Amino acid sequence: MARTSRAVTPFLLGLKVAKSGFAKEHLRSFIERIERLEEERAALSADIREVYSEAKGQGFDNKTMRQVVRMRKLDKADLQEQEAMLDLYLSALGMRS
Repeated sequence: MARTSRAVTPFLLGLKVAKSGFAKEHLRSFIERIERLEEERAALSADIREVYSEAKGQGFDNKTMRQVVRMRKLDKADLQEQEAMLDLYLSALGMRS
């Protein structure tokens, strides 16, 4: 078996540099920022679920609301294309007259 030499990658260099205080603090800073953002994302997700729950309690259909939210994110051309494709498929299946 041929023995392969282990190349020094930027990742491996980073591990060696991480032993220094500067690299450790940089790494810690990135990790802490990511953790804070993940906490914020979880809080926002909970808020969104709460709004959907409130809307459902008022008689709105969550599935349809989610579809409207997705559609509002599209630009006008993409929305028209999506609607045209849906119409074509429904017509092909005899679901539109």
